[in-house]
Amino acid sequence: MKYTFYVFSGSGNTDKVCREIRGKLEKSGAETEYWRFRKGEKYPDAVRTDAVVIGYPVHAFNAPTPVTEFVKEIPEGKGRKAYLVATSGEPLTLNDCAFVKTGKMLEEKGWKLSGTYRYVMPYNIIFRHSEGMAARMWLAARKNIERDVKKIIEGKDGDVTEINGIKRILGNVFRIEHAAMPIIGRNFYATDKCIGCGACEKVCPQANIYLKDGKPVFGKNCVGCMGCAFTCPKDAVRTGVLNCWRVNGKYDFGHKPATDDEVCRYLGKTYLKYFQKAEDMVK
Repeated sequence: MKYTFYVFSGSGNTDKVCREIRGKLEKSGAETEYWRFRKGEKYPDAVRTDAVVIGYPVHAFNAPTPVTEFVKEIPEGKGRKAYLVATSGEPLTLNDCAFVKTGKMLEEKGWKLSGTYRYVMPYNIIFRHSEGMAARMWLAARKNIERDVKKIIEGKDGDVTEINGIKRILGNVFRIEHAAMPIIGRNFYATDKCIGCGACEKVCPQANIYLKDGKPVFGKNCVGCMGCAFTCPKDAVRTGVLNCWRVNGKYDFGHKPATDDEVCRYLGKTYLKYFQKAEDMVK
């Protein structure tokens, strides 16, 4: 069985999750290909594979624009399996709206949607989680991945998330962010702390950043992945009207996981329920 991964990831959370899934599939003897989105690059034709795994972060309760554009161009599935993997910063079920459009498009192209999987990973925008919270999120994600990949290996279809009408409406409303980000992104800039290292240019999946006179220039193709601000080693990138939500610096996933008492107050009960469900499931 051959699985081809197509992964959109800005700050690396979705990439981390998909590589964990890939590793477990390969350990079972499966063959894999792995491609991370980069605007302008060509990927191997999906007709060369038995199943596709499309990974992406949730952007405003939807799949990022580059992902839906990619799915529009994917060849006919002819009954082959497709799996959708999403990461979100909180366990809210509204985030499952990110599967609706991509899933429908795949099915219309003859792919068999065989599982939608969402994993909670720490924010790269809004606010910074504690290292303990990040570590516990990764612990829960790994446990959920273990369960999900086991089903895939055994040939059992996973759950395909059903979204009710109200959530569909809310998902459509929040999609306005996708139209706004190219405009907002034009106002990103680097402060005098910038050392011209090019980390922002390298990480941008939209190829939207280039260096001029040692400073980054931001183009009109921003989709708000926040990879530039998150990975800047000097925290020099400023994100326009979103700057108050800027998060900088990689998380330490090897940190001691937060205890129940240390779970953040923001949506604390929802996070705790998600963690405990994942941890109880594999006991």
